[in-house]
Amino acid sequence: MNSNIKYSSDWQDILENSIEDSKELVSYFPIDVDEIDKVVMNFPMRINRYYLSLIKNIGDPIWRQSVPDIREIDNDIFLNDPLKEKMQSPVPNTIIHRYPDRVLFIVSNRCAMYCRFCLRKRNVGHDFDISGKLIDDGIKYIRKHKNISEVILSGGDPLLLEDDAINNLLSEIRRIPHIQVVRIHTRVLCTLPQRITKNLSEILKKYQPVYVNTHFNHPDEITQEASEACARLADVGIPLGCQTVLLKGINDSPEVIKKLMRKLLMIRVKPYYLHHIDPVKGTRHFRPPIKTGLDILEKLRGFISGTGVPQYMIDLPGGGGKVPLLPEYIKDCKNGKIQVKNYEGKMFEYPSD
Repeated sequence: MNSNIKYSSDWQDILENSIEDSKELVSYFPIDVDEIDKVVMNFPMRINRYYLSLIKNIGDPIWRQSVPDIREIDNDIFLNDPLKEKMQSPVPNTIIHRYPDRVLFIVSNRCAMYCRFCLRKRNVGHDFDISGKLIDDGIKYIRKHKNISEVILSGGDPLLLEDDAINNLLSEIRRIPHIQVVRIHTRVLCTLPQRITKNLSEILKKYQPVYVNTHFNHPDEITQEASEACARLADVGIPLGCQTVLLKGINDSPEVIKKLMRKLLMIRVKPYYLHHIDPVKGTRHFRPPIKTGLDILEKLRGFISGTGVPQYMIDLPGGGGKVPLLPEYIKDCKNGKIQVKNYEGKMFEYPSD
């Protein structure tokens, strides 16, 4: 950690004192203020001082995830909403209903750190209110549609709500008879682990089954503070998963992903997805080739426990949903047998019937 960057132990103080403009950032790093300002006019910046302290050098994996890059405002062919979330939002800005049995319930448009590769760059950090009425409308929609058995709280980051708001929201959801599972998508375990207080852990424990999917992209993000935050949730019985995003120049190598997956298992976080970054406007410079992801997955299998191998996923533009991609292990199929390549590259026969 960068010991020159000081921060409080209180999550609200850390959040309150986040860096949101170039004038503050230049006091820590020599940057091109004009370039930063041009980007921030389009896509807001927020870097809390805890996450800022993880930066070792300009251009390192933490820097690239959090500091605006002039390439974000390059003209490109990507769209603000390539997954057509707006078309699948029966309650605008709040409910996304893509799959029959579950909904994404957006309850916040703020995050502890604004990721430069964010799927929702069009919304996150911008000045619009997700009001109490919108939340109420979301609850009404979920209550009305009895085919919904799972609610996924997302945003922004749902855990930036105050404890009382989280408690009230979960209580309302749990009053709906057909809701079986609640999932929370949050990055605070990585970007603001101080948010995972004992009180918050006890609130989440009351509403089991609650699953928490978090988001670590690089081994340097797994600090002592992050480990302790994960332990607080795991110790009260909250299952933890990780949805890592494959990012060019940050984690697009087998060595980095392998190290990250092993460290996740050590802090009781199950590697869940390795997402290929969505084709969102302003993120093109983060996109590696699909072949890179397939090669990484192939180099994980057999060299790390199956518990640590995530599914490599793409989310289809136009609202087609998530689809897993796999390396090609079956090389031939004939005479009632398949030819299969193992993790060492050796060929084996296996009966196909």
